[in-house]
Amino acid sequence: MKSNFINKLILRYITLFFFSISLSAQSYIKEQSINNSDSLKVKRISIGIKLGIPNIAGGSSEIVLPILNNHFTPYIDYSSSNLPSGDIETKFSFIEYGVKYYFNKKGYGLFTSIGQSKLEANFIFKELFFSDNNGSTLGSIKIPLRLNTTNLKLGIKTEGSFFFRFEIGYGFGDIPFELKFKAKANGISESFTEDIPSIPGLGLNGILLANFGFGLAF
Repeated sequence: MKSNFINKLILRYITLFFFSISLSAQSYIKEQSINNSDSLKVKRISIGIKLGIPNIAGGSSEIVLPILNNHFTPYIDYSSSNLPSGDIETKFSFIEYGVKYYFNKKGYGLFTSIGQSKLEANFIFKELFFSDNNGSTLGSIKIPLRLNTTNLKLGIKTEGSFFFRFEIGYGFGDIPFELKFKAKANGISESFTEDIPSIPGLGLNGILLANFGFGLAF
């Protein structure tokens, strides 16, 4: 229920955003010549690196839209990681996209954001124990997991061509607490129930988002 409500909320937010763009386009054209010298000072494109959870380490980019007083900034982040842990190996990729709102009119300073993320994980269970009347054996299997969340964040970005940025927030979604699957090894089939292996920030109701980043703006 909570996930459906948040998804509807973000759809309304995005619809309102694009509606506002269409209403503001004409006034922007009229004001462009007046504000041209000031507009040139805005560094519209930022690319950088993020370190944190759940992305571990990855890339990020954003562009400040030259309308609505430079407040709105579409962004996209991507990362992939490999987390070996004993007899379980976790490989996952994380992509997030959405819109930031900067309270400053220059594309830096305090901001809030709303977006969607997709976490695709593959869990490799290396030592599963299979047994039947004819004996027992060890086997391995790869189990995929796909998680979608709606993300709300608050952050701050420094001014300048070289910037630092900090974000914290939460991704709301339906997160399973265990994996149920069937596997087969040496002719033995068996059903298994395993806890979700550890992914940084992942909880039962969603995923914690926190990162520190830096990069270039131009």
